[in-house]
Amino acid sequence: MTSAAARAALDLTGDLPVAALEDFYRDLHRHPELSFQEHRTAARLAARLKAAGFETAEGIAGTGVVGLLRNGDGPTVLLRADMDALPVTEETSLPYASTVPGVMHACGHDMHVTWLTGAAEALAAGRDAWSGTLMVVGQPAEESGGGAAAMVSDGLYDRFPRPDVLLGQHVAPGPVGLIAHVPGLIMSATTDVDIVVHGRGGHGSRPETTVDPVVTAAFLVTRLQTVVSRELAPREQAVLTVGRIEAGTAANVIPSTARISLNLRTQSEGVRDRMVAAIRRMAAGECLAAGCPREPEVTLGSTFPVTVNDTDTDRRVAEAHREVFGADTVFDPGPAMGSEDFSYLAEGKLPFSYWFVTSTPAEVWDAAPGDDLLGRSESVPSNHSPHFAPGLATVPTGVRTLVSGALSFLSVA
Repeated sequence: MTSAAARAALDLTGDLPVAALEDFYRDLHRHPELSFQEHRTAARLAARLKAAGFETAEGIAGTGVVGLLRNGDGPTVLLRADMDALPVTEETSLPYASTVPGVMHACGHDMHVTWLTGAAEALAAGRDAWSGTLMVVGQPAEESGGGAAAMVSDGLYDRFPRPDVLLGQHVAPGPVGLIAHVPGLIMSATTDVDIVVHGRGGHGSRPETTVDPVVTAAFLVTRLQTVVSRELAPREQAVLTVGRIEAGTAANVIPSTARISLNLRTQSEGVRDRMVAAIRRMAAGECLAAGCPREPEVTLGSTFPVTVNDTDTDRRVAEAHREVFGADTVFDPGPAMGSEDFSYLAEGKLPFSYWFVTSTPAEVWDAAPGDDLLGRSESVPSNHSPHFAPGLATVPTGVRTLVSGALSFLSVA
């Protein structure tokens, strides 16, 4: 039997203005903005919320937007979408491709804002069907990891009601229409690490008078590949990526320093701490072996926490999605190694559910090699790729997932 919340969700989203929402999405995609620079995106979201009847505030943590719809007694439900783009040059050849050189919505946050807008408008138009308070948040700077915490620090819950539950979602590779729920750990923590190797520079023709930091850095990059394979037990999931190496100014100059930037992905703080300790030890050892004049500098950068769904909350949302979309559409892929700052909005104590909505266009998915969902998912463009482009068919799906998730907690007549 379909629940009252599921029936209400189907009713409220039965006549979505899909074409208008697609146009809204295309416009956002054409005009991507980097972290804490989402002024145009925030203004467009705020305008739609005001027109739908929300009390709207802008400028929270710089570019954050909050819309509040008080609709009688009942729980307060927060729906969140991140708004920022990435420093990626788009290569999709879409007719609505980015018009901003070197900046692209390569992670789908433009789709997230579109979903949030459509859900907010549908719930506002159908407010006779539910009671409670709906709080929608357009969050800046998810990609840099600072946006959610910055909104909380800027008085998010002093200026607006503290929610009873938080809901968020993300586009992901896969055939349009599937919803990935994981009760518990769904996304990993991430930590950036910078290493500066100090050598002694000189002329390329006289290497014996120098201590070459480039060679030392190269040895260190190779050594770092053993952190996961030899420092951790096989049951402990982790990833170490060397994403950047910088050194030198000319071919015939041995530089004085080399910089290495790492990214760690872990599913526990303990594993992260052991990896950092191993990195420090290996960096010091390689520099000592090379005769570097100074110890290396190892600095921890931005950090995202693990994302852990409240089990009961996530199961409740997943059941609503099964009712609305069909039992076969909801699946559990297990934890991902990607990371999010969404849980900062929960302040470590508010229950939340976070899920994925698959978004690969049908023609791309059907042409991808692979015999199963995982195999094909690894063959199609994924988040952060210059070719990543969610299919427009996912616009109504993401609106309905948010609406049905919200109505599973709001008081429904």
